[in-house]
Amino acid sequence: MINEIKSDAEMRMSKSIEALHHAFAKIRTGRAHPSLLEGVKVSYYGSPTPLSQVANIGTEDARTLTVRVWESSMVPEVEKAILKSDLGLNPSAAGEVIRIPLPMLTEETRKGYTRQARQEAEQTRVSIRNVRRDAIADLKELEKEKEISEDEERRGQDDVQKITDRFIAEVEKALEAKEKDLMEI
Repeated sequence: MINEIKSDAEMRMSKSIEALHHAFAKIRTGRAHPSLLEGVKVSYYGSPTPLSQVANIGTEDARTLTVRVWESSMVPEVEKAILKSDLGLNPSAAGEVIRIPLPMLTEETRKGYTRQARQEAEQTRVSIRNVRRDAIADLKELEKEKEISEDEERRGQDDVQKITDRFIAEVEKALEAKEKDLMEI
């Protein structure tokens, strides 16, 4: 029972970390990375479709993304979708290839992205603490129903706290790496 609660908490906390990594991937650094366009949706025959399902996204160099659209009739739609996204990118089409030069990040935008990264990290910490709260509540419920002893409940709480501390440290490490990446010129 206690092991089930701990493994459930660990699984939910690891999902929070995964979500943080996805959120960090969307925060732009100075380098071109295909994940920047992950959230862009294209109107594909009337239905919103992820850009990755209508084109190949790659990097030409450190500052340029390339989008190779599979159907040449979709090039204007893809271009429009990238312009409409709030990424501040200006695509330029050349046949079936769309090149997207990434502008240099100013110090102000770097600081803004750092603030955004810190907010994402804080949200992840909160979700990890919520998982801890739920796990401890489950342990207390088991102890209340006399399914486990007080000592087992206390040990379970200590174990859940150790798991929580480990995941919080992982969040800190990821945030530190992202901040370093953002401030790098």
